[in-house]
Amino acid sequence: MIKKAPSKATIKAETKTIKTKKTKAAETTPERPALSEEATSSVLNRLYDVVQSRKNADPSVSHSARLLSRGTYKIAQKFGEEAVECLIEAVAGRTNLLVGESADVLYHLIVMWVNAGITPDEVWAELARREGTSGIAEKASRPKPPQPTANVTTPDATTQD
Repeated sequence: MIKKAPSKATIKAETKTIKTKKTKAAETTPERPALSEEATSSVLNRLYDVVQSRKNADPSVSHSARLLSRGTYKIAQKFGEEAVECLIEAVAGRTNLLVGESADVLYHLIVMWVNAGITPDEVWAELARREGTSGIAEKASRPKPPQPTANVTTPDATTQD
């Protein structure tokens, strides 16, 4: 069976529909930032150095200093909020917004590292140690935390059912 070629009117209508969809998508989804030569994982090390340098800075002039001055609980809370926002964008399929939220998560994770005294090199070493190991095997090799013992209570002899 030979298919008939679409008419010029059909092609014109389909082209207009595609252009409209692209325009609407562009209106609702910001463009991804252009990648530069500095857009490598080394930016995480540089960001760590900046956050580390702000550790004793004035909280009124540095966002990192302000977060660090608020303590572990608030740092963890902020990290959790950013992680949830990241998950929301992932589930919604908004990859352009997911990029920005991912950057926020990484920044707040680095603030948490600085607060805890952890360096990126320690994390990179742990990732290197796990490299090439099945995730299932790696998880199974972790030490098991002790399980709490159940408090078994016996009914009081004076109570009646």
